[in-house]
Amino acid sequence: MVPNRSLPGYAGHTNQSDELVTAHLDLVRRVAHHLLARLPASVQIEDLVQSGMIGLIEASRQFQSGQGATFATYASIRIRGAMIDELRRCDWTPRSVHRNSRRITEAIRQVEAQEGRAARDAEIAAMLQVSMDDYHAMLQDCAGTRILGWEELFGEDADPDQLLPGDGPSPDTQFEQGQMQNALAQALASLPEKERLVLSLYYDEELNLREIGAVLGVTESRVSQIRSQSLHRLRVRMNEWIQNAAGSSSI
Repeated sequence: MVPNRSLPGYAGHTNQSDELVTAHLDLVRRVAHHLLARLPASVQIEDLVQSGMIGLIEASRQFQSGQGATFATYASIRIRGAMIDELRRCDWTPRSVHRNSRRITEAIRQVEAQEGRAARDAEIAAMLQVSMDDYHAMLQDCAGTRILGWEELFGEDADPDQLLPGDGPSPDTQFEQGQMQNALAQALASLPEKERLVLSLYYDEELNLREIGAVLGVTESRVSQIRSQSLHRLRVRMNEWIQNAAGSSSI
């Protein structure tokens, strides 16, 4: 596989940029496969690779060494960002669903801040000022659109460049230290038991929603709602960790 010179903005590359692109072609496909595992079956790997190539080319033109991050780390963020941008452009999900997703996340955050424990379904619905049926319907609508990744942690308008460090530790250093992995493990451990079980069966055991429903003795749609709520709850936990980490690094 060679760089696609018909891609927008390719003309005028320096030899160094060409070499960076050629040396990191496999990185685009690795990022694509990692992202594809969390996307609907309708998404094609080649579409992700094509948009990821644009991100790689942009990264090769903008990367400056000596800024605390390796090119592979910097390029991974730009590649993923380009793929997510393309997914958003193709996203036909109504704005109301995205808006309700943000409302659910904020309601969970408020309830848990007040109660000091995991928010219950009824408490979240009350905070949203909707009935339980309406709340579960909102979760169901959100279930098919959630991508738990950088854009979920940092917000839909986040600039991937902002994930790169200023004077603080580089992203690869943070990952080597295991800070984010530890934070995610703690966030998972803090989930209610049923939500932990659903995520474990879905992601670790790779059971589908119908199979999980049979294990738990609930409907497939209820499993979908539980999974959606658990991902919203994880978003709250990880947002808190990111804000705390950013505050600590600025001291």
